[in-house]
Amino acid sequence: MPQDAFHIRRLAEELNRTLTGGKVNRVSQADKDEITLIIYTKNGTLKLILNTNASFARVTVQDTEKPPLLVPPSFCMLLRKHLSGGEILSVKQVGNERIIAVTFLCFNDFSGGEKILYAELMGKYSNLILTEKGVILGALKSTPLENSSGRALFSGARYALPAPQEKVSPTDMLAIENRWTEFVSLAPDCGKNDGGSGEKTAYDGNEKTNCGDDFFYGEEAAKFLFGNVAGIALPTARHILEKAKERGVSQKDIPAFFVRFYEEEKTDAYLSKGKGGYDDFFAFPIDGGEKAGSLNDAEAKYYVSRSENRAFGEKKTKLAAVTNGKIKKCEKNLADTLRRLAEAENAETNRVKGELVTANIYKIKKGDSLLIAENWYDGGKEEKITLDKTLSPAANAQKYFKTYAKEKRTTEALLPRKEKEEAELSYFRSVLTFVSAAENADDLKETEEELRALGLLPQEKAKKKKTEEAVPFRKYAVDGFTILAGRNNVSNDRLLKYLGAEDLWLHTQKYHSAHVGILSDGKHIPENVLLAASEICAHFSEAKNGEKIAVDYTMRKYVKKPKKAAAGFVFYTDYKTLYVAGNAHEKERTE
Repeated sequence: MPQDAFHIRRLAEELNRTLTGGKVNRVSQADKDEITLIIYTKNGTLKLILNTNASFARVTVQDTEKPPLLVPPSFCMLLRKHLSGGEILSVKQVGNERIIAVTFLCFNDFSGGEKILYAELMGKYSNLILTEKGVILGALKSTPLENSSGRALFSGARYALPAPQEKVSPTDMLAIENRWTEFVSLAPDCGKNDGGSGEKTAYDGNEKTNCGDDFFYGEEAAKFLFGNVAGIALPTARHILEKAKERGVSQKDIPAFFVRFYEEEKTDAYLSKGKGGYDDFFAFPIDGGEKAGSLNDAEAKYYVSRSENRAFGEKKTKLAAVTNGKIKKCEKNLADTLRRLAEAENAETNRVKGELVTANIYKIKKGDSLLIAENWYDGGKEEKITLDKTLSPAANAQKYFKTYAKEKRTTEALLPRKEKEEAELSYFRSVLTFVSAAENADDLKETEEELRALGLLPQEKAKKKKTEEAVPFRKYAVDGFTILAGRNNVSNDRLLKYLGAEDLWLHTQKYHSAHVGILSDGKHIPENVLLAASEICAHFSEAKNGEKIAVDYTMRKYVKKPKKAAAGFVFYTDYKTLYVAGNAHEKERTE
């Protein structure tokens, strides 16, 4: 839901009740758009987040905060100077604008008195502005002195509200009625006629017809309110008209109902939930929504969820880019090795030619460029051997032997390198498979550490922190059996150690995939459980979109991990194979 005046009005009322009387203990800045105020209140310590990002603009109290910048920017230092220790006197909406004003009573070494921090929540124009007696002390996003158009937003200028739009106030009933009258004049006649004369008449609003309902309570009317009333978002306009229709309000009374609803309707906050978390919040009930304790709680949950999803998406893209870069490098190195091996594959041919030149040296005269000899290595077939006429017969033989020796050394050196490069390429392709399959931040934690340990990501600055618990496996319950699936290579190694010798272990054949385990507890594993585990394994694999994916399964005791092998790499024997299509089995998932 957009941060419109309807929602901001109710949010400001909630924040006023929560924060009034609280004192500012700390001010920090997380990034160029977000300020955090730690407030001591009678109900405990609260974190007030003020964000001006176009997609995340808000003023909310929430449980979490981003880590602060190591070097606080100038606006953060300005807020510390003026607001530290200050008491919050009020939190109010400015008129019917999308602006929240937080008033502080501040006494410190620099000055004393009231200061107002304006949070303008207007999309890409969102801003934070600190003022004293109407004069700007500083702004998060200042305008240059030479800016001749627009508002002056720099220290020393007088604070002025944004230029008004050509819309009416949501509390000005007379102005709304005047514009509504113009809108009514555009209403369709719904096919009525004047006593059979054939002339159509305008809709008078006293009769309810389907046509009238569609027009006065539908999308056209919602767009009219959105385009003519300041600070009202289109979803809010739709909701108000929907309530007007439910409560039997005639079209003539819609302006009065609108103003009354805007000013007096109680908040009943709800959240809508999508696949990746919360995808919207509302100050009113919605079908299939999740009720929130307050509008602030709804906004906080929504924006935290959205921020986490954004951070997850950015991290996933970053890890995929790093891994893809490494894959391309591995492919280039392997291609070069294969090319050099192809060039050296004639080593045995050169040895044979050297032998034949030596055996037929008596036939060769100095200056000959060709030797035709019987090749007893190939059933006595005739062999044409090119000679260097500038060399003696013995030197020609030595030339072939030296070429043979060089190519043999090259092959001996390159074959181990080829195996190493193929293993490295396979490993990084497995990493990319798990990055692509990641569903949340937990799925990327261990992969990020894995890449950091390999030097592909910068090391985090050393700091004391609690040892984090390992990310749990994906967990499923199917007919009384527990199925576990690894999230990445590191997780796969942990799963291998976790499984008992008689538990069942699964992996896709010839494709990278999650390791999957079925905890048997000494019982026979039924076919439907095995099938579900196979489908889960196929879903979290490189071949997830295939229709018949080969999934091997065997007892854990037949799976071995070689010493010093890369994370996730194993050998297995005594296996059987199922052919399945991938299935996430979300209904059976418990963790």
